[in-house]
Amino acid sequence: MPVSGREVSLAIQKTLATATARSCGYGTAPTASSTPTGATIPYSVLYPLGVTTSGPPYGDGDADARVLVQVTSVASTAEQVEWMADKVRTALLARLSGTYVNTITITGYIVIDRELDKEEGMSVSGGVYSYVQRYVLTVTTLGS
Repeated sequence: MPVSGREVSLAIQKTLATATARSCGYGTAPTASSTPTGATIPYSVLYPLGVTTSGPPYGDGDADARVLVQVTSVASTAEQVEWMADKVRTALLARLSGTYVNTITITGYIVIDRELDKEEGMSVSGGVYSYVQRYVLTVTTLGS
């Protein structure tokens, strides 16, 4: 069964909102009803950038897909956006004794690896600060 990019994205969005304690939009800014903090700055926005299913990366026989996502942190000051970017990085990459601190739970799949693919850093436009990070998740189906 091919990996569903949508299911992976929804799971990442949920993990980011829970682990950062800040709202995370899916392709757009969070709404007033988004949990946990609505549209209040700072927040993050998740952008799915594609799923590669043509074969396992690095010869990993267990992998079914490589999922690329961008997370953009949004804030009203440079310090605040960097703080939010740090929270996102920690949410996705922090480990304790070799195990990821924050689980990305996806029904039918297991995330077997995560890495920071690219960090474009901070920019400002119209008084709104943003910080762009791209992550790669390696995902396999349960029972593969």
